[in-house]
Amino acid sequence: MQAAPEVEVRPEPPERPKKVLPIFTTKYRAREATDPEKPGSKYKLWLVAGVSIIFFLFSISYIFINATVTVNPKIENLVLNENMTASLDGGTEALPFDLIVISGEENKTLQSSGEKDVLEKARGVVLIYNNFSTASQRLDIDTRLEGSNGKIYKTEKQVIVGGIKGGIPGSVEVGIYGAQEGEEYNSGPLDFTILGFKGTPKYSKFYARSEGEITGGFKGKAPIISSAEKSVAVSEMKTTLETKLFERASDQIPEGFILFKDAVFLDINENDIDSTPVKDDLISFVLKGTLYGFLLEESRLAEEIAGRRVAGYDGSAVYIPNIRDLVLSLSNKENISGEVKNIQFNLKGDANIVSKLDEDKLIADLIGKSKKDFNQILLEYPNIISAKLTLRPFWKRSFPDEAKDIKVIVNYPQ
Repeated sequence: MQAAPEVEVRPEPPERPKKVLPIFTTKYRAREATDPEKPGSKYKLWLVAGVSIIFFLFSISYIFINATVTVNPKIENLVLNENMTASLDGGTEALPFDLIVISGEENKTLQSSGEKDVLEKARGVVLIYNNFSTASQRLDIDTRLEGSNGKIYKTEKQVIVGGIKGGIPGSVEVGIYGAQEGEEYNSGPLDFTILGFKGTPKYSKFYARSEGEITGGFKGKAPIISSAEKSVAVSEMKTTLETKLFERASDQIPEGFILFKDAVFLDINENDIDSTPVKDDLISFVLKGTLYGFLLEESRLAEEIAGRRVAGYDGSAVYIPNIRDLVLSLSNKENISGEVKNIQFNLKGDANIVSKLDEDKLIADLIGKSKKDFNQILLEYPNIISAKLTLRPFWKRSFPDEAKDIKVIVNYPQ
């Protein structure tokens, strides 16, 4: 019997264990913790950023702390009709005025209405000097002066020539006229001696010199105009001259002063109106005058009015925005002269008296104070009607600690 073939039996290899991956690894967990797609992490980042911005803005806002106070001042509306007095010397109590003086002349040429024989003496002004002694010297009216042109002139009034002082001769101004009528007495500036002192030591020590020309001398036929025509012409020249001089005076007014239109008077001597015949039967008239203007200080006038009309006025600063619209009328204007020391006047019109605020004092009173003290501080300022406070930042509950951070705006009327 044939043997069965041998069969090689190989042992089965051992079964490999299955590889089991861990559910979480360190690497995986780290990646998961920083995964931007996780919604919780996103909200936390925004929260941190928001808090940081708020903190930054809050810190910055303290750099810009400031306060603004807008004030409405007290205003009194009055209708004035006040009789008042002012003094040139002024003083602590009296309302003062300053005097402005301006001279000028106006010319007008008229057609003559006829002719007549005219005899006119030349006239001028001289300065008489005393270089003789320290004693004064009286010279009577019509004292004769001999001009360097050989003509005799006379003084228009009695004068006293002062004596020498500090080595300087005494002097006095006086008008003169020619001893006779005629054009030959007309002249440019002259030197004079005093005939009455001739042959005495005073003759060489008293002398005179004319100020400007000597004019007006005439003898012969000259054109004339009627008294009525002359009166009208003089009136027109007065009005024109006063207007011109007022405009010149107004240009010279110091800041803070006011010259009311009627606070002036024009000083004219109608006897000194020069009339000169010119060609073609025309007569030229020259009117000379001096304007005296009374300047009032605006602040003092406003305070004077407030003291008269505002109940409880304590003397604090006030102003009247429309003060130049008031109408001033001088009393007894015709009796005023260049030597005036006091004036009386009436002041009419609607006046708004506005209280001024000491802004620096208010700021000093507010520095560092609590917001709740604001109204109490305002009670110390009776010249304030109302006020509005704005603090920045809005949550601030006290005023800044430095004056530069507090601003006061006053709503003054224009």
